Amino acid sequence: MTDTHKKEVDALSGVETTGHEWDGLRELNNPLPKWWLNVFYACIVWAIGYWIVYPSWPLLSSYTTGVMGNSQRADALAAVEAGRAARAELGTKLVDATLEDISSTPALLDFAMANGRAAFGDNCSACHGSGGTGFVGYPNLQDDGWIWGGTLDDIHTTLKYGIRSGHDEARIGEMPAYGRDELLEKDQITQVANFVASKAGLETEAGVDLAAGEVVYQENCAACHGEDLKGLREFGAPNLVGTTYLYGKSLAAIKAQINNPRVGVMPAWEGRLDPATVKSLAVYVHSFGGGE
Repeated sequence: MTDTHKKEVDALSGVETTGHEWDGLRELNNPLPKWWLNVFYACIVWAIGYWIVYPSWPLLSSYTTGVMGNSQRADALAAVEAGRAARAELGTKLVDATLEDISSTPALLDFAMANGRAAFGDNCSACHGSGGTGFVGYPNLQDDGWIWGGTLDDIHTTLKYGIRSGHDEARIGEMPAYGRDELLEKDQITQVANFVASKAGLETEAGVDLAAGEVVYQENCAACHGEDLKGLREFGAPNLVGTTYLYGKSLAAIKAQINNPRVGVMPAWEGRLDPATVKSLAVYVHSFGGGE
């Protein structure tokens, strides 16, 4: 690019050039369009008016408030307070309502679902997964394997007091360590594990006396898991012939659980979360479809 510093008049358009030339092309010194200039000047006027009317200029410790005294921060805080007041009102209604009333009242149900979804993500998803599908050692909340019951009241009680949480009202179900504490002989553990596996539809070890395993089961396990192996909820004993095995459905996993059982702990959310949120969680968890 060259600058000849010579302003000439373009022969074709009759417009004076700026003196700039590029590869033989000369830049014409056309004025800006009137409409563009008018818009530009209007924007300047608008900006000056905005500076006067609304907060705009920062100062050392504050800012100019403008003649209208408008503040988006104040508006946002007011909206937050209004939301809190509305939430508090619905929360009070939620606490006073029964779980069945919540499920049948659209406004309370919508509030409980939204509140429960947020609380679940913050407090429960780390163990049960974002969709409640669980992991090994953490129950799947979408299936029918509810060892403490899957009704709204059952879920609410479990959430409120926890499982082996140390709360006075906590759900407690303890399985003896038949191997670690030498309550059964090694052969007996093999027999009863194979018996349970056979009833659960799993492959068993060859040569194991399943009849002897049934005797061991009836003498040591039936009191909690039931004679039919379907479990008893009052003890929190799982169904051994169902599809849900918390620590793995295999002969090896069954043996391991009989030898030295693993037990999980669920916190008591009473005192950690407000009553309205605990109820909301019960409604939200029940909505996964695995409840009763």
